[in-house]
Amino acid sequence: DLLHQRTWFIHWSLFVYFNHPRGRDDLVQLFLGSPTSTTNQTNVYLNTLQTASPHLLRYLAAAVIINPRKKNERTLKELVKVIQQESYAFRDPITEFLECLYVHFDFDGAQKKLRDCTTVLDNDFFLIGCADEFMENARLLIFETFCRIHHCITIDMLAEKLNMGADEAERWIVNLIRNASLDAKIDSQKGVVVMGSQVLSPYQAVIEKTKNLFNRTQMLAHNSEKRRDTNANWSHYQTQQSQTNSTLAPVVE
Repeated sequence: DLLHQRTWFIHWSLFVYFNHPRGRDDLVQLFLGSPTSTTNQTNVYLNTLQTASPHLLRYLAAAVIINPRKKNERTLKELVKVIQQESYAFRDPITEFLECLYVHFDFDGAQKKLRDCTTVLDNDFFLIGCADEFMENARLLIFETFCRIHHCITIDMLAEKLNMGADEAERWIVNLIRNASLDAKIDSQKGVVVMGSQVLSPYQAVIEKTKNLFNRTQMLAHNSEKRRDTNANWSHYQTQQSQTNSTLAPVVE
């Protein structure tokens, strides 16, 4: 009976989650957890989804994709894990898009699934209102994942992966670099995007890890001396108190 009631609650709550400004964040928190929710409560609704209504994975996946800047890496990993576990029971272009991108690293497959997502979004009662946000942020996920693997990317190749024209893709990347403070630059003459992230050499890595070591050592030494002085003062105070008590004892008698 509890499983039945929770299943109805999850279905009816979609009307709120996809019409309230913060509803999609609450949808993600309900199933994948948040700092304010307990583990047992989170597992209850996630288990309900997996047991009785795996088709609702479409809306959970869409909510995570639509709000990429508000998600954390742990949430995305948990979602992909759930999608893999329930792939035998439910599959659709949205869940397959994430599976192609984060499990198989198949960018061509992700591009095809993204085109299929357009049909799904246009015919879904809850998702039709956020189709533009979904496509924009799904392209951002493809771009971020592709850039983690490649340092220099041609705009034509990136446009193909994003299912956009070359000029449109260049404008999209320029806006992304300007608005998201992305560490990248565009070489218009060569038609490439160069990512600014560089892998540190072992020497630089050691320097970065140990550059504050001297300050930390001095702070530890200062705290140790301060604690030792405090203990010495406390011992001196106890000695004085003991001597005072021994002096006052005969007077009291």
